[in-house]
Amino acid sequence: MPAVILMVVMALSAMSTALDQVRCLDAARATARLLARGDSPERAITQGRALAPPGAELSVRQSGQDLEVRVVGHPGPALAWLGARATPQGSAVAAEEDDPSVTGSTLRPPVRP
Repeated sequence: MPAVILMVVMALSAMSTALDQVRCLDAARATARLLARGDSPERAITQGRALAPPGAELSVRQSGQDLEVRVVGHPGPALAWLGARATPQGSAVAAEEDDPSVTGSTLRPPVRP
C-alpha cells in the first residue's frame, strides 16, 4: 500500500509540474509580446506574474532590439529531489516593434533595392 501511495503522489506532482511548465511558457510569451509592442514594463510584468505559477521568478533581459523573458517556477514537492531537471521554466524572445528600420506593416517583406 505505501508503494501505491508513493506512486500516486509522484504522479500528481509530475502532472502539477507539467502544468507549471506550460504556465511558465505562456507567461514568458505574453510578457515578451507586451514588452515588444511597447506596453509599460510594469503592465507586462504584472501580466506575466498573473499567468506564471505562484512563486515563479520572472526576469527580462534586453539585447539591442531583442527582449528575452525567462520564467522559472518550482518543481512539485515530490519531485524537488530532482533539482533543476524537474524545475518548470519557459523563455521567449521578441523583437521590439519600435524598430525605425521597419516601415509599414511588419507582415510585408522588406523592399530590396
